[in-house]
Formats: sequence, C-alpha cells, structure tokens
Amino acid sequence: MRADAQRNRARILDAAETVFAEFGTRASTEEVARRAGLAIGTVFRHFPTKDDLLAAIMKRLLAQLVEEAGERDLFAFFTHVVAQAAAKKTAVDLLAGSGIDIRVPDAVGHLTDAVGRLLSQAQDAGAVAGSVRLPEVMALLASLCQGALHGGWDDHLQARTLTVVFAGLKGDDGPTRP
Repeated sequence: MRADAQRNRARILDAAETVFAEFGTRASTEEVARRAGLAIGTVFRHFPTKDDLLAAIMKRLLAQLVEEAGERDLFAFFTHVVAQAAAKKTAVDLLAGSGIDIRVPDAVGHLTDAVGRLLSQAQDAGAVAGSVRLPEVMALLASLCQGALHGGWDDHLQARTLTVVFAGLKGDDGPTRP
C-alpha cells in the first residue's frame, strides 16, 4: 500500500473509532469521512461496508494490545488492559452490543500468543503458579475487561479486583477445586 493510502487508512480508522464511540451503531460513514478530512469514496475504497470498518478497528485495537503485551509483564498488562476497558468506550463496546458478527481470529490468535508468552515468563519467574493455563488467563482477562467496560469500574475497584485475581494466579499449585 502506498504511503498516502496508509496515511488515509489510519486517518479513517482514527476518525471511525471516535465517531463510533460517540454515535454507536447509528454512526455514519459520511461522518467518518468528514472527520477524517477525506471524501466518502476514499472511505469506501478502503472499507466497502460499515462491518469492514468495524472489523478493521477491532483488528487494530487487538494489534495494539499485542504490541503492548511485549512491553509489560503479565500483571502490568492485565492492569493496563482493564484500565483501558474502564476508561474507553470505543468500538469494543459497540461491537459487544451491536450484534454484528465480526470475525478477527488471526488478531485474537496473536493476542492469545502474546498473553501466552507473558504467562510463560511469569511462571518461569515463579510469579504465577505452574498449574495456571492460558485458557484460564484469557477467560480472566476477557471477564475483567467486560466487567470494567460495562460496570464503570473506578480506579479503586479495578485495583481491588486485580489484587484478588493476581493472588489467585500466584496460587500454591496445590489441589484445586473445579
């Protein structure tokens, strides 16, 4: 993709994230184009449908999370992601309630891989029990983000909840209950 096309795509995604956060499912691609400072045809050339645009936003958000996972340890990553979920009502919130079926398995797979690396590092350092598995960690991360996103968690509730979760992750590797 040419440099100007990449810049236009980024401008569209930045504008779309803001517009969808403001207007939800009634957001228009015309408003996205206006805020991006581009013609509507440019938006449709990059994203033929609103679903394509939403999928691209989700992929970009997941890619950002993967990048951020490489910059933090497991606990710092959890803390960051939960804080972001509580603070930002972006396309993630829209997608969760819109009923639009957007599939981003590759992007989710990359995030799962990144969290898996963080989990392995934490287990190697003795910070997380060896009995903790990746599906459990991903379920916790998803649940915490949903709670923070939809529950409007303040900083204090986020910190208390994460303290409980982190204590559970540290565990003692003894017998577990189902």
